[in-house]
Amino acid sequence: KMDITGFSDPYVKIYLLHNNVRLTKKKTHIKTRTLNPVFNETFVFDLPSSDGGLSFSHLEFVMLDWDRLTKNEVIGHLSMGGPHCSGAALAHWQEIQTSPGRQIAQWH
Repeated sequence: KMDITGFSDPYVKIYLLHNNVRLTKKKTHIKTRTLNPVFNETFVFDLPSSDGGLSFSHLEFVMLDWDRLTKNEVIGHLSMGGPHCSGAALAHWQEIQTSPGRQIAQWH
């Protein structure tokens, strides 16, 4: 969503959930004055060693528009993993599960 200037200042919050409980939150840097951000950042999450590992975990990505004066607005979101995962997100999640320790990047 654009600001009055015609641009956005987007950033992404990433949540790791295990058994639907938020364990970790991370976020990207803010990309100022753009409608086409590229977030080429790496994040590492520590997964619970017991309780099913990735099979009971999923990631939530929430893109927000940073605003100095008002509440940051949600632009969009994506879930990877979990019971409702499908399409490209499911394929990416399956690749992550079969390639532990390997960096995997994909557009969504």
